[in-house]
Amino acid sequence: MDVMPLLLLVAGSAAVAAAARRTPVPAPLLLVAVGLAVSYLPGVPEYTLDPHVVLPLILPPLLHTAATDSSYLDLRAQIRPVALLSVGYVLFATFVVGWAAYVLIPGMPLTAALVLGAVVAPPDAVAATAVARRVGLPSRITTILQGESLVNDATAITAYRVALAAAVGEGATWAGGIAEFLVAAIGGIGIGLLLMVPIHWLRTHLKEALLQNTLSLLIPFVAYAVAEQVHASGVLAVVVVALWLGHRAWEVDFATRLQEEAVWKMVAFVLESAVFALIGLQLPVVLKGLGEYEGGRAAAYAIVVFLVVVASRFVWVYPATFLPRMLSARIREREDNPTWKGPFVIAWAGMRGVVSLAIAFSIPLTVHGGEEFPERNLILFLTFTTVIGTLVVQGVTLPPLIRLLKLPGRDVRAETLAEANAQAQASRAAEQRLDELLADERNALPPPLADRLRSVLERRRNAVWERLGQVNPVTGETVDDTYRRLSREMIGAEREVFVKLRDGRYIDDEMLRALLRRLDLEEAAAFREEG
Repeated sequence: MDVMPLLLLVAGSAAVAAAARRTPVPAPLLLVAVGLAVSYLPGVPEYTLDPHVVLPLILPPLLHTAATDSSYLDLRAQIRPVALLSVGYVLFATFVVGWAAYVLIPGMPLTAALVLGAVVAPPDAVAATAVARRVGLPSRITTILQGESLVNDATAITAYRVALAAAVGEGATWAGGIAEFLVAAIGGIGIGLLLMVPIHWLRTHLKEALLQNTLSLLIPFVAYAVAEQVHASGVLAVVVVALWLGHRAWEVDFATRLQEEAVWKMVAFVLESAVFALIGLQLPVVLKGLGEYEGGRAAAYAIVVFLVVVASRFVWVYPATFLPRMLSARIREREDNPTWKGPFVIAWAGMRGVVSLAIAFSIPLTVHGGEEFPERNLILFLTFTTVIGTLVVQGVTLPPLIRLLKLPGRDVRAETLAEANAQAQASRAAEQRLDELLADERNALPPPLADRLRSVLERRRNAVWERLGQVNPVTGETVDDTYRRLSREMIGAEREVFVKLRDGRYIDDEMLRALLRRLDLEEAAAFREEG
């Protein structure tokens, strides 16, 4: 097996993603653009997107990281719009795009057209999350987009399987399709519910952070594989387990959380970067075998399908937003009246991604009779152009659109006040507990050490309030910013001394590592407060 192409892909995509952080262009868009440009350079190997790798090996960890970073409580509060988008919209888009392709393309059977509709129906989890983070969308819109992208892949994959069964001649019926959808959905949720409690129990009872994080890396693959083994939705199983683990993460010890956060950030960064680069690198592959559709006809079909995909989302989002309010007095009482701006952003944020391409590449070459799958190469091409079109057109224009609409962003001051009040309550409880402990002679401490515990507590309580405090007129820093900067300078000075002592053989490398780890933890605490 030649591993060099894989190493080049990972290294190159990571470098481009790192460079994107210094530009105003979101990393997914730059990665796709570079992939498109690189795909025709001499000597670049042909990267074919293998669905047997993407769906069971790349999709589960990406879903896992997105779900653990999401809020179970926020998603539950937005369950109606999330369900309407992740299930209702995907099925609606499948039929609308499928019917449009059937009418538009001479000779394409309706079943094959519905396969295309199911393939391009789901917006991408990675793209939606990446853009939402970059542009600072209001929290409710971000929650809806994240929730939709976590579940819609399951809907699309199930719809694809039903449409594919009809296209290859397996005699699928409407009743059978609905039954398969329900089995996949209920089964995936059920598998997730069955796995989440024992997995969380195991995580809390393993005593070593290294073992706990090894288990953490296996969890999404296990959940996906178990569900798919019984023909349930692996996507839903992964999401259910990850939401529960994220909601109960406070029960895991601190060493595991610190290590787990670093590990999953690295995994997500590498996978997301490689995935978007792979999208761009598919251009030579999808252009092969277009045959009679090369040139103007293929381009015309691509433009129409892209427009139908974009328009169908607007057609669905606005009624899904306003009709429930018109029909339910309870909704009108509980929820604020939305303006037209929020739904517009949600409709425009429907970028497609790697899942659509992976499903398209899994379309078989032949049907049951041995004939070629009708218009398979054209479906691949239209999927590719739709993915590229939504990422480039919608991804590039979304940030200026949000600025133009003047959507209210996150209220940083209100969030800081809430954080400060929460910290104040926690500090009072901790101070009370410290007084109780010190009253017991078994916990007797010299006064300097007891005062040190109190000063650490006071520092933590005041740190958040100081972020709202006076700004230094010379540096523009808050008192808290200056404190952290000086603290880091002091830690840096200590670190240099430790290294000099090691180099002078006054201490050995093992002691150096222990001393540096202590300093690293202090610096990490300061950094996390700053973030």
